[in-house]
Amino acid sequence: MKLFGDKISKDDATRLSAITLAFVGDAVEHLYVRANLAKNKRDFETRSFSPIANSVVCAEAQADLAKKFLPFFTEEENYIFKRAKNARKRVKPKHATFAEYNAASGVEAVFGFLYLTGEYERLEFLLSQIEE
Repeated sequence: MKLFGDKISKDDATRLSAITLAFVGDAVEHLYVRANLAKNKRDFETRSFSPIANSVVCAEAQADLAKKFLPFFTEEENYIFKRAKNARKRVKPKHATFAEYNAASGVEAVFGFLYLTGEYERLEFLLSQIEE
């Protein structure tokens, strides 16, 4: 499978579980943040990249993104967000509240949905709103 180019239909993406969409979205966000850290290097040493990336791609930060994004989500994105937020999860959050973890899952699912359906411009716009 190509990194970009192979996409699935919105119907097929909607049929995926919300947790699967969140799984993909988490990876997409991690890649975006890590790639930007590498491009912008600043004065960071490579070993400091992971802690920085992990502070951005964590439930607490993603819950903050949810608050920021909710008013601007399309109807479709809002549906995906709510599905993932309300999905039953088998994992107990370690460093976040349940509310933060659920909101984070919603944001990740939207990222995953946009990636899988090839809506790269919208995905890029949302990801560009992440403050490092």
